[in-house]
Amino acid sequence: MDKKTLTGLVLIVVILVVFSILNPRNQEAENNETVENDTTQVEDPVVHSNDTSHLVAQLDENGELIIDPEKGQLFTDTTTGRDTFILQQEEIVEELQLPADPDSADTINQSNLTQTDSIEEKIYTLENEKLILEFTNKGGRIKNVYLKDFLTYEDYVNENNEPLQLYDDKSTFGLLYQDGNENVRTDGLHFKVVEQSDKSITLESNNNGKKVGFTYTLKPDKYDLDYNVYFKGFSDAEAQNTKFIADMYLLSTEKYYPNEERMATVYWQYEGDGYDYITREDEELEEETEWMCFRSTFFSAILSNKNGFGTKDSKLGLYEMEDEEQTKYIKKYTADLDLGATNATNEVEMNWYFGPVDYDVLVEYNNGTEDIVELGTGLFRWINKYLIRPLFMFLINSGMSIALAILLLTILVKLVLSPVNYKMYKSSAMMKVLKPEIEKIGKKYPKKEDAMKKQQETMALYRETGVSPLAGCIPMLIQMPILFAIFRLFPSAIELRQKSFLWAEDLSTYDSPIVFGFEIPLYGDHISILTLLMAGTTLIYTHYNSSNMQQPTQEGMPNLKYIMYFFPIMMIFFFNSYASGLSFYYFISTLMTIGIMFAIKRFFIDDEKILAKIEANRANPKKKGKSKFQQRLEEAQRLQQDRSKHKRKK
Repeated sequence: MDKKTLTGLVLIVVILVVFSILNPRNQEAENNETVENDTTQVEDPVVHSNDTSHLVAQLDENGELIIDPEKGQLFTDTTTGRDTFILQQEEIVEELQLPADPDSADTINQSNLTQTDSIEEKIYTLENEKLILEFTNKGGRIKNVYLKDFLTYEDYVNENNEPLQLYDDKSTFGLLYQDGNENVRTDGLHFKVVEQSDKSITLESNNNGKKVGFTYTLKPDKYDLDYNVYFKGFSDAEAQNTKFIADMYLLSTEKYYPNEERMATVYWQYEGDGYDYITREDEELEEETEWMCFRSTFFSAILSNKNGFGTKDSKLGLYEMEDEEQTKYIKKYTADLDLGATNATNEVEMNWYFGPVDYDVLVEYNNGTEDIVELGTGLFRWINKYLIRPLFMFLINSGMSIALAILLLTILVKLVLSPVNYKMYKSSAMMKVLKPEIEKIGKKYPKKEDAMKKQQETMALYRETGVSPLAGCIPMLIQMPILFAIFRLFPSAIELRQKSFLWAEDLSTYDSPIVFGFEIPLYGDHISILTLLMAGTTLIYTHYNSSNMQQPTQEGMPNLKYIMYFFPIMMIFFFNSYASGLSFYYFISTLMTIGIMFAIKRFFIDDEKILAKIEANRANPKKKGKSKFQQRLEEAQRLQQDRSKHKRKK
């Protein structure tokens, strides 16, 4: 083969390759042009063709295949975008697995012919006194949830009476099962309504002969509905390996988005055990689980399983939202749970709860879901559960306003603690009387090496006069659990939500009568007046007590008198974006404490009598054994003195 012949062959090959590449593009452009100019696509001539690889079956608004007795089956050509009728020749029926009889169209493997995106969506609605639920044939799931008794913060301030939407169609849930070597998600399948009433609906999918059905039954005047799952055409092993999956995005409904992010979490409860909550992005479940909960600040979606979710590869997740989706959705909540199906013939009985995080509502279900209500832990939860919250709810249920209920709660708590306050103030008054004597001891031993002698003489003074420096600390320790319990209760109390008082439009969030329009680091973009009032009364109380504090007598020791002033200042920053109902409680509580202290001083405490009693105790000390604490303290002092003497000898 000479050079010219070889060159010619190469050129021919190049021309053929270029032509094969360009020709389909020209053909596609020509087809697209035909489609754009064609306004009667469905009326195309009947086509007789055995090439079906590029065809997708079309469904009507009821999810039925479109079949014309004369023209045949309606398909869409994916290469041209044109709708075409095709006669149901035997070759086509066999290849596409289409029934020759149009009446048996519901047995077609619809999931292989089309995706949910190409299905015309139909919405079905169930409603009771509490909920409006919208169901979709795309995935057979609950597409939207509306709570009729609640409003978003935005609708509340704008006086719009639209029901609160818990989540939207971005959220999905369903089942994951295996069909041969493929994993099938039901949220991507087309479902048909097989039964419906005013309070119940059953949707069913058919994929390669495997049918999955969801039956939703709404209860009267309740926030929950039964959610039962059944299988047809599954083996026991296939049913047992089925999982419940969910990707949920609860909508932001409150004023302060950062607080919603902080409160958002995923709870669950193991069978026969207490509740737990997620602490990282993914949490694998180690035991059978009774229920799991996606919670926002005041609302939740809870799914419980009568027989429990299994442990096989079960996990829950909680993820931050992307920047572009923040403020609309709180967080992404995920679930990947072993459905707990025992065989393919029995239904899996579950229950959805879409409603408020309300202790009184949840406790009626008797399944431990009331534990998601933030009442604190340990002793604080016990105080809230059995003391503070029942008292608060009694006041609210009597018909009074929330602000008045908080005021009366504060008064009642202060009255109960008044004996403790009396003991605390009496001890403070006695320490104030002894303050000159203690200062004399400090001047007597000014040197650092005499610190032990000063300590011994001070303790001797306390014993002689009958004054205990710890007497004022113990009453404070008694009050602290109640203060911390209320700190956990009020920010999460749904009873405060959208209840106004004076300039505070919503006591469950911060009051902001003054807004800057710009952000101040660590403070915010607003001024909370109730926080300033609370911090102001705390500052007055601190100043009143600081006169009893001893000044440091050793070099380098901090002055507690001035350190205590930082606490009210820090409160201004910390509470500025906290629940105004909590600031209101602390403001009233501190104000009453100041009033009680002045009343005790005016009517119950006489400094001259206290001084006389101290002098009498000093003149006639009572003979009593030393406490174990005093014995250990004196022994430690003696050992310290021995070490000091030993060092000086060296």
